[in-house]
Amino acid sequence: MPRRERPLDEGESGLLQFAADLRRLRERAGGPTYRELSRRAHYSAAALSEAAGGRKLPSLAVTRAYAKACAADPDEWELRWRAVAETQPQASGDSPYVGLKAFEPGDAPKFFGRERLTVELLTTKNRFTGVFGPSGVGKSSLLKAGLVARTDGPVLLFTPGAHPREECAIALARLTGEDAVELAGELEDPGRLAEKHGGLVVVDQFEELFTLCRDEAHRAWLISALIGCGKVVIGTRADYYGHCAQYPELVEALRSSQVMVGAMTPDELRLAITEPAAHVGAKVETALLARLMADAVGQAAVLPLLSHALAETWQHRRGMTLTLAGYEEVGGLEHAVARTAQDLLAGLATEEQVKRVLLRLVTAENTKRRAHRDELEADEHVLAALAAARLVVLDRDGVELAHEALIRSWPALHGWVEENRENIKAQREITDATATWEALDRDAGVLFRGRRLANVPAELALNSRERAFLAASRAAEDEVTTSARRRNRRQRQLLAVLVALLVVAASSTVFALQATRNAEEQRTTTAVLKAVTEAAALRQDNPALAQQLALAAYQLVPLPQARNALRQEDVPAQTLRAADAEVTALVVGPTQQQVATGHRDGEVVLTTLDDLPAPRTSYEATRHDGPVTAMAVDPAGGLLASVGEDGSVHLVDISLGKPRDLGPLPARATAVAWRSSTLVTTDLDGALSFWTGLRDGRPACSPPPSPASAR
Repeated sequence: MPRRERPLDEGESGLLQFAADLRRLRERAGGPTYRELSRRAHYSAAALSEAAGGRKLPSLAVTRAYAKACAADPDEWELRWRAVAETQPQASGDSPYVGLKAFEPGDAPKFFGRERLTVELLTTKNRFTGVFGPSGVGKSSLLKAGLVARTDGPVLLFTPGAHPREECAIALARLTGEDAVELAGELEDPGRLAEKHGGLVVVDQFEELFTLCRDEAHRAWLISALIGCGKVVIGTRADYYGHCAQYPELVEALRSSQVMVGAMTPDELRLAITEPAAHVGAKVETALLARLMADAVGQAAVLPLLSHALAETWQHRRGMTLTLAGYEEVGGLEHAVARTAQDLLAGLATEEQVKRVLLRLVTAENTKRRAHRDELEADEHVLAALAAARLVVLDRDGVELAHEALIRSWPALHGWVEENRENIKAQREITDATATWEALDRDAGVLFRGRRLANVPAELALNSRERAFLAASRAAEDEVTTSARRRNRRQRQLLAVLVALLVVAASSTVFALQATRNAEEQRTTTAVLKAVTEAAALRQDNPALAQQLALAAYQLVPLPQARNALRQEDVPAQTLRAADAEVTALVVGPTQQQVATGHRDGEVVLTTLDDLPAPRTSYEATRHDGPVTAMAVDPAGGLLASVGEDGSVHLVDISLGKPRDLGPLPARATAVAWRSSTLVTTDLDGALSFWTGLRDGRPACSPPPSPASAR
């Protein structure tokens, strides 16, 4: 036997009376079971039973079918249904309008106005189709409630997000029941997507590939995977058309398969306004329809605002009629969104938290982005309030704006985005870096360093994960700074050691030079002391010569011994001649009976000493153009060679006592010496020249003797 019907609740409301009348109608029809009634009405037995349950008003369609199945007049029962509907509380959950959010596949029964485009997408023979249009024109609704809802067979539907391969794997897992993580691993090869899913692939909000995805490799993967699939439709904002043109394979795929979505025609707009209401048995007042047509015709991006305004007007309808008065009460097309949002803010004591949440749901390019709930760290009642006002859409673990039109139409949110545009960019960068850091098991190589860390704005509202990321970045930076300081300190210490070594080396060099100088001085002193000793030995036999040697020694180095030698009382002092110029060179003949002196004025004077201490006559032997610097007498005592400061070499014959000038040699020299009868000269480069034939007046320069001949 069929189960007995549940008794109606007590009361005299119009809804309970309507349910009781439906029950009596079924009894008059012979009391068919709901299973039998279902076959007649073409509605489920549960829906027909619920219509007569008295808990909520059934839809107009179910009511008419119920009456017709019981052989009653459907038009009469429609009038009774409308009378009851006028008295029912206005439940927002029953609104036939979706508001700001896009239509989902389940909203297909109330999706109207895009029938032509839906048919075009369903019947296209192209493997790859691009749907382009401005934000707010209804691309997502067309793809979901139009194409996907009316396609036979499973459809892979997803948005790229920041990680296209992971988003694709999650959507594919919902279709196949496989593990999303394992699928993501398999899909590393883009060719595997076509193997895993051979049906239609729909990628909504394809512009996220350029606004949220920052990895070029991820972009290339998605494009390659889609190109290899059997049939693909992508929905893209028109202002990102140029971004698609940057990929040659995408350009080739879209060459002859593009659908442009523009503003609805007046007829399409009329259907979009009136048919959702008619679907639930309501109607739109003629005055309101005329006003909406005037406000919205020809505007491509107006559909989300229109849907929201109608959803809000539904809350203020009169019975089952949407009125112009209700439309104006909610602020009309231009102000309905702002009024809803401002009413929400007025009812919340946490406006700053609402601002923080909403700014995480937008990009610096004025597009929306989906955020994980863990990223927001927002109070659940705030999210629930935003969702109840249809400003955001919540799913199991994500949150996103209902539509990008909210950014344009809500002045407060638009102002927040404009004021914080740079902060939004920085926020996205930190969020992405934090996700990468955690995915790589907190690899220190991902942390911010240097200028990138210093440029993080201090006023950013960070969540706990991002604060941990920045704390780790600062700790790593401090460690690097500390290491740099230690390294600089070691370098300074090393530099100090090097300077000390350099000082020691310089001191050693100075000491060595001083030692060399001391050795030179010591050799000079030894030579002076030897001259003093020789002067003392000559004092008895040739006191004049002894006096001259002592004087030369004292002029060379004024040692006390040389000074004492000059002061010997038993050495008679004698002036050979009064010189007009300072003596600059002196040489004594081999017999010690002749003295030749060279003077600063270039004069060379020869004086004989064989009759000392009696004064003797001196002779001018020759004259140079400048001071005389060196002189030498040959071992036989016959020739005198002198050198001037200008390098000239003069020869004088002194063999007869009275000098005879033989003239200059064809050479330049700095010093001269005799080797037997050969005169040796040296020039500035140290080269030696050997001169022979001097006594014959035919000087000749011969090569140096070989070592064998020298021996």
